Amino acid sequence: MGTESVGSRFGPAVTGVLQSTLGNLPELFVVLFALSAGEVVVAQTSILGSLFANALLVLGLSIVAGARQADGNVMRFRRRLPNDTSTLLLVAVFLIVLLGLSDQSGDPASRHELAISVFGAVLLLSVYAIWLWAYLRSDEAAEPTVVQEAHHLDFVPALVLLAAAGVGAALVSDWFVAELDPAVEALGISKAFTGLVIVAIAGNAVENLVGITLAAKGQADLSISVIKNSVAQIAVFLYPALVLLSLFFDSRLTFVVNPLYIGALAIMAIAVWQITGDGEAPAFEGWALVALYLILASIVWYE
Repeated sequence: MGTESVGSRFGPAVTGVLQSTLGNLPELFVVLFALSAGEVVVAQTSILGSLFANALLVLGLSIVAGARQADGNVMRFRRRLPNDTSTLLLVAVFLIVLLGLSDQSGDPASRHELAISVFGAVLLLSVYAIWLWAYLRSDEAAEPTVVQEAHHLDFVPALVLLAAAGVGAALVSDWFVAELDPAVEALGISKAFTGLVIVAIAGNAVENLVGITLAAKGQADLSISVIKNSVAQIAVFLYPALVLLSLFFDSRLTFVVNPLYIGALAIMAIAVWQITGDGEAPAFEGWALVALYLILASIVWYE
């Protein structure tokens, strides 16, 4: 309700960015607390897991929900955001792939992974800022896609509700990280699976539910805005920002990741661009994204 109410005032661009920012607060705190506890694997895999969960699982389920009630069983939405976020995602993946190849080959650049990660983080943040400035102004030229209804909240209460949800989820992050080790040991699962699947889904639970619910209500543009903004924000804002913030901790975060995740990120970026770039998606394409996520999760389960 809060997201729809804000959407009726500002439109999908501003609303999607706002919802994604508040929704990613728990992820920010989870990673910071994990780094402070020396849990680098959990920190890095939870970021990557958020990318995979939003771009594959949540987007896929939203397409399925949106297509079921759309004309011709095809979910339709504006093409600009999907194409923009695909470009941003590819820039981030480019950096991760090159650093990963350098690390695996052991070339001279691999001895400077932290310096390259910091430099790359600054560049990614700059690109995101340039894109965001233009994107937020796009609502000025378009009519809001959500019609104000009687059950919607007024703007200020809606904004407070969204902020309270994000901050409330963030406040439990310290407790969540503290309980990870006992839970992982009791369940017998790897920290990679914990970060990539469990922490990622739990940390983004609010925006995950919002995106799917909006799609089911026929608010395709707003649903795509919430989900795709989250994907872009994690890839070119949250991850780079955390790389820079990790400089203040003993445990440093870089863009060097497991080769398995490098391949998964590259395929994910291509799949998301191919499915959403034309502004429409039938249900089977949504299920295809969900299948990709489940395949990845099943492989990580055995790591």
